[in-house]
Amino acid sequence: MKLPIFLDNHSTTPMDPRVLEAMLPYFVEKFGNAASRNHAFGWEAEEAVENARKQIAKLIHADSKEIVFTSGATESDNLALKGVIEMYHEKGNHIITSTTEHRAVLDTAKSLETKGKATVTYLSVDKYGMVNPEDVRKAITDKTVLISIMLANNEIGTINPVKEIGKIAKEKGILFHCDATQGVGKIPVNVQEMGIDLMSFSAHKIYGPKGIGVLYVRKKAPRVRIAAQMDGGGHERGMRSGTLAVPLIVGFGRACEICEQEMDAEGRKLAAMRDRLQAGIMKALEETYLNGHPTQRLPHNLNISFAYVEGESLLMGLKEIALSSGSACTSATLEPSYVLRALGVGSDLAHSSIRFGLGRFNTDEQVDYTIKRMIEIVTRLREMSPLYEMAKEGVDLKSVQWAAH
Repeated sequence: MKLPIFLDNHSTTPMDPRVLEAMLPYFVEKFGNAASRNHAFGWEAEEAVENARKQIAKLIHADSKEIVFTSGATESDNLALKGVIEMYHEKGNHIITSTTEHRAVLDTAKSLETKGKATVTYLSVDKYGMVNPEDVRKAITDKTVLISIMLANNEIGTINPVKEIGKIAKEKGILFHCDATQGVGKIPVNVQEMGIDLMSFSAHKIYGPKGIGVLYVRKKAPRVRIAAQMDGGGHERGMRSGTLAVPLIVGFGRACEICEQEMDAEGRKLAAMRDRLQAGIMKALEETYLNGHPTQRLPHNLNISFAYVEGESLLMGLKEIALSSGSACTSATLEPSYVLRALGVGSDLAHSSIRFGLGRFNTDEQVDYTIKRMIEIVTRLREMSPLYEMAKEGVDLKSVQWAAH
């Protein structure tokens, strides 16, 4: 077994060699611009792009004409929220979202609020991190133009009742955007059945290249229109100008095709590995807590809090295993995870949480090694912790009056 081990597959995934193989010809031999309509080099590139659109659309049960290419899910989220608010401003300016969304949605919503372009309702979640569809219904006003709720959470893996939320949006004639970055390719997604009008996701979470994403934009019933956020040559049905990154798009298409063919078997394999990891750690170590929904969650996600241990200290002690204590996009801050705080987890436990992200190329041997190392390091850190010692002696830490310095 080679070290280090990569168990941070929510932040990104290694590229599948089959994806790279599909991409390679488009860097050198087939280098045409997909927008060059008057010669063979352009036609060849355009054909490759249209084929990738079909592969991506098939995975989510959409039409290939509804696929708009972007630089990644962050741009897709921005384009969806800003594009809808700008296009439908005469109808209203109210957005409904949740407190546990990815920063790409939360910060975009905040930006629209700050600029006075939108009012936003941030729905709270239950103790598992799930949005209640009835809360969505209650938050709707006559000014609501967009509901934006994620498919599955990037930290705790909880899957939202998206189909029920989509149904409410349809009943009320409100557009429904879903950030499905963590869910597409991992669990079945059907934009028709789920009533999704706009959906963001990216290639690098599903063993494809970084730097390419998609915004699905519904074409009929209803026909969704969004204001472009970038001006130029009117590429992507006028929604997103810019020369298309043909090699990346080809890779994205191939990555989706592989997911479509292998997702069910892969999901079962990853869920079994995750359960083995969870049982191995939680049976051996007391005062460990699972974060997120016990069953309604992504097959490859595991988020555990280890009482009396700092998450950062754990990561420092496990240099040979790539893990995270929260989301990669917010790991630059020392604040405890806002997602865990939204679940009602205390800041001490939130600080002690570790996210394990299993992936296509992980093995049982790596899982067993991780269990062994987690037990060693948590035990060692707890032995050094006076708080753990006091708790073991039966002291109620909440009642202790700490002396001020």
